[in-house]
Amino acid sequence: MTNQGTRGRPKKRRIVQKEPDIYRYSPRGRAGRPDEIALGIDQLEAVRLADYQGLSQKAAAQSMGVSQQTFSRILKKGRRIMADGLVNGKIILIQARDYVDLPPSKDYVI
Repeated sequence: MTNQGTRGRPKKRRIVQKEPDIYRYSPRGRAGRPDEIALGIDQLEAVRLADYQGLSQKAAAQSMGVSQQTFSRILKKGRRIMADGLVNGKIILIQARDYVDLPPSKDYVI
């Protein structure tokens, strides 16, 4: 049995310029406990750059330190996850990945 963490090419480090203030979005008005869906912090950054800031995919890819093709895949997946959460009333959890470079936090203690 092989370890899935070592399959394929290693993930290229992705640069995130702005760490989110909120890591959990939860729907209201739905009875019971809604399902959860995970959104990578790199996917949120791609949506922020392309849809919120209006950058071209080329400029956004450069900002994140990835190719335009990789940026396009990250953006498409992030949009799909967000749409699933909104349409189906799921909790959206934003999760950092080990291949993402986050900005230094003012709360970080060495």
